[in-house]
Amino acid sequence: MNKKHLDQLTAGNYDFDIEAAFRKGWDTFRKVGIYSVSFALLIISVQFLFMMYAPEYLFVFSLFLAGPLFAGFYLVANKVSQGEPIQYPDFFRGFGYYIPVILVWIVGQFLTVIGVFALVLPGIYLLVAYMFGILISLFFGLDFWNSLEYSRKIIHRQWFKFFTFGFFLALINIAGALLFGIGLVISIPVTYYAIYHVFESITGQVAVEND
Repeated sequence: MNKKHLDQLTAGNYDFDIEAAFRKGWDTFRKVGIYSVSFALLIISVQFLFMMYAPEYLFVFSLFLAGPLFAGFYLVANKVSQGEPIQYPDFFRGFGYYIPVILVWIVGQFLTVIGVFALVLPGIYLLVAYMFGILISLFFGLDFWNSLEYSRKIIHRQWFKFFTFGFFLALINIAGALLFGIGLVISIPVTYYAIYHVFESITGQVAVEND
């Protein structure tokens, strides 16, 4: 796939099934469950250590580590989808795309925070609209600004459906957090796997149309 496919998606000629996304996300989790749980536990532990022992440096995790770590779930989901064998180090492959991922992560969060301060609604809009930013950077190789803009333009066409999808994602993570935080080691991977499968589904629809 190439940039032409993204241009076609900005027209909004696609659809996705929220329930199917969660089913596929869960199916991906089951296939790499032990790895997924241990990696999510690692992420949570690192964040907890920063919060407990170096709260003044929590921004280091939030800005410079979280993006590449979470990107690992997308890269693993892609390998699972392709039927390729998974090894635990695959979860750290996000660091192989460090600069583009970090730029998408930081700029996306910065613009979203500005949107929140500028009447809240713009921030909510961007929070949803930038959902595909890292995925586009990883799998289409675009720079951070084009990745964010294509994400926004694609999601804008069906923003309310993506908002609903994001709402359910938030609910399962809240539920995970309420279970003494233990549930997050499942809900976090499932969240990223579900997002990946929505992205794969809609980009796949364009690819099929062009065959």
